[in-house]
Amino acid sequence: MTDTVACHVVVHGRVQGVFFRDSCRREAQHAGVAGWVFNASDGTVHAHLEGPADAVDRMVAWTRQGPPHAHVDHVEVRDTRPAGLAGFEVR
Repeated sequence: MTDTVACHVVVHGRVQGVFFRDSCRREAQHAGVAGWVFNASDGTVHAHLEGPADAVDRMVAWTRQGPPHAHVDHVEVRDTRPAGLAGFEVR
């Protein structure tokens, strides 16, 4: 059995209004990563990602580029505890 890891990601740049959240949901579902994503009032996108380490690493790498119309300036990644989530939701 693969150990579950989790992280909280904050994505800075032009990341709202470019389908970042929905694209993140689709990528996470494809990768087998659970969690959530939401737009913050400061213009950033926040995400909680949890699952197998390699899948979470792939998702973190994806957030560094995002969907085609996004322009990511930088990404903050903080390890956190898995919450035992199933599925991935846009909040």
